[in-house]
Amino acid sequence: MSALVDAEQLKRELKHDPPVLLDVRWTLAGSDRAGYLAGHLPGAVFCDLDTDLSGPPGPGGRHPLPDRTELTATFARLGVGPTTPVVVYDGGVAAAAARAWWCLRWVGHEDVRVLDGGLPEWQAASGPIETGDVPPQAAPAPSSSNDATARAGSASTMPTRSAEDILAGDVRVLLDARAPERFRGEVEPVDPVAGHIPGAQSLHTARLLDAEGRYLPRRLLREMFADAGADDDQPVTAYCGSGVTAAQLVLAAHEAGIEVALYAGSWSHWITDPSRPVATGPA
Repeated sequence: MSALVDAEQLKRELKHDPPVLLDVRWTLAGSDRAGYLAGHLPGAVFCDLDTDLSGPPGPGGRHPLPDRTELTATFARLGVGPTTPVVVYDGGVAAAAARAWWCLRWVGHEDVRVLDGGLPEWQAASGPIETGDVPPQAAPAPSSSNDATARAGSASTMPTRSAEDILAGDVRVLLDARAPERFRGEVEPVDPVAGHIPGAQSLHTARLLDAEGRYLPRRLLREMFADAGADDDQPVTAYCGSGVTAAQLVLAAHEAGIEVALYAGSWSHWITDPSRPVATGPA
């Protein structure tokens, strides 16, 4: 089942049985609340990637995963209950929306989709825009602390891998979602060490989208992943700078029918231990 919804379909849904909308606009400079206040989808609640979808930066990387129980409580505060339909979107780059989708699935939430093409696609479809803040309407508290985190298949459908798994050789195919020049170690605008994890293959997330910022068709995505060595026959893991854009590889792989695990700490965690090897240049 596709995790994407197009603007026209969402416009129809908003007229009848609207889902909860989460605006997750974010760039490497940080969460874009100012952009949200300037204009967002009707009724959309702002979700701050840096504070709502991440733990405190530190030894776990720049955007480590938050505690799952705390994350469930965060989504409840934003209006997402155990069975609430949710649509997430961002400013069109698609990475932040993918992170929100991944986090919701990770805590067991099944009914979550990503607006394909994000806000630019919504505007191109003449979708209505509101300004100002929308205070979230908190969802009812779950019946138990494990209500969301233990639901259908979240651990198996959203697997994670660690640095130890990679070093032990348990990861057969490792995909790096960053720009090729960062992968090769030619530039590094964010982290103190340049390069990539030895054995990784470069698959920049920009290649996943068409000229309008929408995900490519399933056939083309499958071909792209196959060219990078990822198929249904062996375990695949994705990483990036801090675990945000790698979620976009997981989402694209989901659309292609391929399961991809997430190394959530990613490069920003890998380089916290100087004993871990670093490679530069092409794969």
